[in-house]
Amino acid sequence: MKKNFALRVDSEIFEAIERWASDEFRSTNGQIEWILSTALKKAGRLPKKKRSSDTQNPAEQS
Repeated sequence: MKKNFALRVDSEIFEAIERWASDEFRSTNGQIEWILSTALKKAGRLPKKKRSSDTQNPAEQS
């Protein structure tokens, strides 16, 4: 699930992100998400994803 929130960013930083996003064929929002995700992975702060068997309906598990 994605959450919405307001983000205040310096105009020069925002313009740099817009240019970078354009170079990567992403939306500005997509670029910001990618930057944050990459930084979180690098810092070891991204939560581990659950295995698909952990998220299945118990009735579907054998």
